[in-house]
Amino acid sequence: MAISKNIGAKRLVVGAHYGFRDWLAQRATAIIMGVYTIILLAVFLGGRNFSYEGWAGLFAHEWFKIATFVTFVALAYHVWVGMRDVWMDYVKPVVLRLLLQVATIAWLIGCAGYAAQILWRI
Repeated sequence: MAISKNIGAKRLVVGAHYGFRDWLAQRATAIIMGVYTIILLAVFLGGRNFSYEGWAGLFAHEWFKIATFVTFVALAYHVWVGMRDVWMDYVKPVVLRLLLQVATIAWLIGCAGYAAQILWRI
């Protein structure tokens, strides 16, 4: 009788390997978005100039543009993990699921490009 080596920590796992890595990525992206929100609230509550010039002055700093874009990329990845899970769980026809996933990726890349254009006036 042969003993299977596919049991325990060294078992052979096939498939997409989603799970812990994506769970951890969503937590990391949530932390990035939370830190940015705290920074934005601190700037907002500590500021006196709530006009267009005040906001333009805030976004004139390169560090703030980078922090905003990093937060937006984190948001996009956070959305991708969540939507991919929704599509995989609830859309059973493979072709439709693939179409929705490609549309989601295209939309998120387009939004990231538009965010870069807004931040840096490309």
